[in-house]
Amino acid sequence: MYGGPPAGTISPVTSPYAQSGYRVGFDWGPAGAAAVPGALVAVVDVLSFTTSVTVAADRGITVLPYRWRDSTAIQYAEQHAAALAVGRSEAGADGISLSPASIRQARNVERLVLPSPNGSTISQQLADSGSTVLAVSLRNAAAAAEWATAKGRQIVVIAAGERWADGSLRPAVEDLWGAGAFITALQERGVGPVSPEARAAAAAWREVRAELPGLLRECAGGRELIQYGFPQDVAVAAEVGSSASVPVLRAGAFVVD
Repeated sequence: MYGGPPAGTISPVTSPYAQSGYRVGFDWGPAGAAAVPGALVAVVDVLSFTTSVTVAADRGITVLPYRWRDSTAIQYAEQHAAALAVGRSEAGADGISLSPASIRQARNVERLVLPSPNGSTISQQLADSGSTVLAVSLRNAAAAAEWATAKGRQIVVIAAGERWADGSLRPAVEDLWGAGAFITALQERGVGPVSPEARAAAAAWREVRAELPGLLRECAGGRELIQYGFPQDVAVAAEVGSSASVPVLRAGAFVVD
């Protein structure tokens, strides 16, 4: 029979899923973002939303996350005097899409509405939560960890994942690695305690980091983009530590703090 936690462990909380008592927590998707509250939340969507946000930030482009690419997104972009990213297949050689490579080559764009069913949706969900929201990818994990460490606040890391055809969550290993890279960088700066879930993500990153970018090309998400003709997006996502930008969601837009 269960007799309570061992001496010295975290006390029971109202929700066992909240990872209460830890400075750093980790979970998946919109439901995880709702279940594990944090003063500071790092959203990780390596292929490709948060990678695209860091590329935009490096170029001085403000990104407005939006859930859906539909008629309401067109109106939203018009209301905010912003360009609207289109689907990868619609963008052509010069258009802007969720593809980080397309954002890197964009010209005369200062504000960009970037719809995405995963990272963008979670970011918008968190916009009114009172949490400070960061966009984190493999490109800026170290810089974001440095920024977050200085804030001295509770940190939750949300791996966006993907969706199966039935709408259920597909945990995307590249997001696990991106979350783990950020958590590892926090640990290296002495940030803790780290929840068991967050420790598992960090362990996953340490297992593979010496084998990137190869493993990013070989994982399901990487293979999918390469199969659809976007190998350059996988290459950009694999630029580990290349960005010093830390995009922070303020008033509905990711800006460099």
